[in-house]
Amino acid sequence: METGLVESQTVRNGGDIGLEIIQELDISHIETEDGKPLDNTFSERQQHLLIDVIHASWQPPKGKSFVALSNVGLFYGLHKTPIVPDFMLSLGVKFPNNAWEKHNRAYFNWEYGKLPELVVEIVSNVRGNELDAKLDLYAFIGIPNYLVFDPAGHYGSDTVRLFVLRNNEYQRSETLIMQGLDLACTLWTGEYNAMTDTWLRWTTPDGTLLLTGEERAERERERAEHERERAEHERERAEEAITLATEERMRAERLAQRLRELGINPEEV
Repeated sequence: METGLVESQTVRNGGDIGLEIIQELDISHIETEDGKPLDNTFSERQQHLLIDVIHASWQPPKGKSFVALSNVGLFYGLHKTPIVPDFMLSLGVKFPNNAWEKHNRAYFNWEYGKLPELVVEIVSNVRGNELDAKLDLYAFIGIPNYLVFDPAGHYGSDTVRLFVLRNNEYQRSETLIMQGLDLACTLWTGEYNAMTDTWLRWTTPDGTLLLTGEERAERERERAEHERERAEHERERAEEAITLATEERMRAERLAQRLRELGINPEEV
């Protein structure tokens, strides 16, 4: 019997003996994290921005659950060296209940039951091999969408490249719309986490920018302030109308009183 494979016999209807195979893979030899992060400040913020927006604003297809991870090991085979994408997104899966158990500390393909739909790599230097060795590996693994963001132009003038898997090979997409995710991306210049730069931002397929958590909160504050100002304006208009009506009533009463003093019945005027 292979290590980590548990067999048990079960008796079924009619006395037939079936074999139930329960796989419990031994991953004690696997290193899920090395504790030695080394990245530049822009890439750190860019990874956080991708995660932030996905959780704050993205609406996955058919409301499916999803897992979005940054700088976490992707184990695509038991005896294969893992790869660590800057960002990956997997649709139709959920985070495990106990994140500290070893088999939950990384993205094990056999635990989640599927590969991520999207992987993003942020180019820091050409040693990352994002457009050669990594591209070939992600195609071999079978990642449907592979997005390469090259903010410093290490691979030329094309800052963003999207590759989609067709017939087990990557083809560069003419658009930046991710296949099967209702998700696209664009370049956006602005401030994020106290750093102003040109960032990779998520959008809807029609180009609408998806907001960060802070942007959504700010928009909600602006909406609430607008509603408060509108309500205040309506209150002032109502008070002004009451004041005008009161003044009209008082003028009418003064006129009626004057007519009575002249011996004229105001009801007959």
